[in-house]
Amino acid sequence: MMLNIDKKSQKSALIIVLIGAVLGSAILFWKKDGAGPASEAAHAEEGAKEGGKGGAHVGEEGVILMNAKQIQTAGIITAKAESATMGNVIQLPGEVRFNEDLTAHIVPRTPGVADSVSADLGQNVKKGQDLAVISSPALADLRSASLAAQKRLSLAQITFQREKKLWEDKISAEQDYLQAQSALREAEIESQTARSKLSALGAGEAEGALNRYVLRAPFSGVIVEKHIAQGEAVKEDANVFLLSDLASVWVEVVVTPKDLELVRVGETVKITSAANDTSATGKVSYVGNLLGEQTRTAKARVVISNPNMAWRPGLFVNAAMTRGEKNVPVTVVADAVQTIDGKTVVFVKVEKGFKVQPVKTGSNDGKRVEIVEGLSVGTQYAAAGSFVVKAEQGKGSAGHED
Repeated sequence: MMLNIDKKSQKSALIIVLIGAVLGSAILFWKKDGAGPASEAAHAEEGAKEGGKGGAHVGEEGVILMNAKQIQTAGIITAKAESATMGNVIQLPGEVRFNEDLTAHIVPRTPGVADSVSADLGQNVKKGQDLAVISSPALADLRSASLAAQKRLSLAQITFQREKKLWEDKISAEQDYLQAQSALREAEIESQTARSKLSALGAGEAEGALNRYVLRAPFSGVIVEKHIAQGEAVKEDANVFLLSDLASVWVEVVVTPKDLELVRVGETVKITSAANDTSATGKVSYVGNLLGEQTRTAKARVVISNPNMAWRPGLFVNAAMTRGEKNVPVTVVADAVQTIDGKTVVFVKVEKGFKVQPVKTGSNDGKRVEIVEGLSVGTQYAAAGSFVVKAEQGKGSAGHED
């Protein structure tokens, strides 16, 4: 009897466990199914709140979502595209070069060996400052010849004065006097020739050793190249230093045939750096008459001052010339134009923020830009602070890619 009771109890317990498992599964499934929409709504509401607290983002159809408060906080100012009178600006590419009128290749002009070199690369030197000392056997020969010529000249002067007095006192013949006079003239010519040779080398008379040649700066400037070292043998035509006065530089501008008639000597040109916001103003000093065989362009030269050494030779620049004025139907401020993926764009104001609007630009006078295609008069756009909109657009694009 006990055995039957135990079997019945075990069977009942098993049934109760199975019923409990089924009910538990049903309850879990009901909770998951019923809480789904509420959970999703909660997540959506939380995301919206986070979006309101954070920065702008890109919505549908490429709209950069920004509310009025965000626009004001970012310092973005809108304006309307409008017609304007602009200067007829010609934009030309150029490159900064040395002012060749103030640049010199310094050569020894006599062969020798460098005893010492006092000038360093990049050093500012003054006119007449010692750059190097060269030991030159050829210079020693010239100085020796000059000293000998001076001695002969002194002797010829003494002889001439004596013969002149004897002839005037009728003690000697006139022929002796004329011979002394001729010898004096020859000695003078010989001495002058020797001094001229030394002067041509910039050596002058000996200061110490006869072979000592001091290489000096012909004008004040900067050592931009150096090709000499102590103990090095140098030839008379070796370019040992390149000296340039960088207080002013040349800008070599490339002019196309269609713009040649507009570029004139004396015209004012605004030079801007392609690497930063540096700008300067100069005048056209030269316009080439010939076109390059390969480029089919002419060269023009603009001289600009360089007090802070900001314009370094080799720097690429843009040259802008304004010739007259013209009425332009659609313009925007220059700061409004941005570049995205190689395309020129303007950020147009829409209801929920800004939208990227590709445009085709024309003239640019530095203040306003002509819009040839993409905008119409009265269109509201981001004028000041457009770079902030661009940054937000970039963040949105990166987020979508992720």
